[in-house]
Amino acid sequence: MQDQTQIFGIRAVIEAINAGQTIDKVFLQKGLKGELFTELETLLRKQSINSSYVPVEKLNRLTKNNHQGVVAQISPIEFHDLETLVMAVVESGKTPLFLLLDQLSDLRNFGAIIRTAECTGVDGIIIQKKGGAPVNGDTIKTSAGAVFKVPICKVDHIKDAVFYMQASGIKVIAATEKTDNTLYDVSFKEPCAIIMGSEDRGINPSILKIVDDRAKLPLLGGIESLNVSVACGAFLYEVVRQRRSIDDF
Repeated sequence: MQDQTQIFGIRAVIEAINAGQTIDKVFLQKGLKGELFTELETLLRKQSINSSYVPVEKLNRLTKNNHQGVVAQISPIEFHDLETLVMAVVESGKTPLFLLLDQLSDLRNFGAIIRTAECTGVDGIIIQKKGGAPVNGDTIKTSAGAVFKVPICKVDHIKDAVFYMQASGIKVIAATEKTDNTLYDVSFKEPCAIIMGSEDRGINPSILKIVDDRAKLPLLGGIESLNVSVACGAFLYEVVRQRRSIDDF
């Protein structure tokens, strides 16, 4: 049975992109050459589609079909436009709550975060087009289907989303240990967006420079950090706690 989240073959992937199919990531065989392959590479750059060059063994593991050196992962969802989503939430009259993920790469963490976001009333999740975990079948499973219920936006750079949030009257708060403030010292009652960083690098320093506030979780044991999905859950439920007096909850 064919995996409905994959397209394989150079021509098939080119046609899928030109037809407007939502491609999450394309795996390309290292060292592959040819006119048609070059056409695909050009198209991927033009459309800003996430891609990576991998050994042929990786492609063989992804599919048993004749992949011709190219396997594309199809997103099971349609991504939302950031500006349209933010405008709709702001005009709805509720207090906006957004989640920005700065190149989170682990699928299980991503799925768990989406699930918690749905349970805590997050209005939208913003991810970067390149460098983050894909939205695929594993994401659906680990999110318990929540991926279909929370709007997800893809942007070229998280920094662009930060600036747009701020211009829309939404306070941007970074979840980072690089601060003296705990999440209990910060107000989440007004419109806000929380940024969670990647598992290994945290939030990009250039993004930390432009956020409105920073907050960390108090850690009382000997381990210096929490799993990012667990930390995200703690932040989101602090928002719920603070907003319980607001009609949104």
